[in-house]
Amino acid sequence: MIHSLSGGVIADNGMHSFVKVDVSGTPYWYLAPRRLAPGQRVLVPCGKTGRPAEGTVLRCEDCTPQTAPVPLNRVREVLRVIGCAADAESLAKSPENP
Repeated sequence: MIHSLSGGVIADNGMHSFVKVDVSGTPYWYLAPRRLAPGQRVLVPCGKTGRPAEGTVLRCEDCTPQTAPVPLNRVREVLRVIGCAADAESLAKSPENP
């Protein structure tokens, strides 16, 4: 437990992984299921309709609810982890894919 300066106790609600994702040239924060590496490709909800869009992870931060870059009740979650750029390059260079 962490005590605030005013004498109260700040609840310890665990750590959350936030990722900043570049979707069509604009960065947005999303809640990730686990820590992701920069360069990984993810599928995220985009816009008011929540249309799935592919994006690239720019950075990842582990935060408490008090230090989160976006309030937990407003952040959207990553729908699926697609992979990372290094995996895609190695797959493209494999002998089965000339």
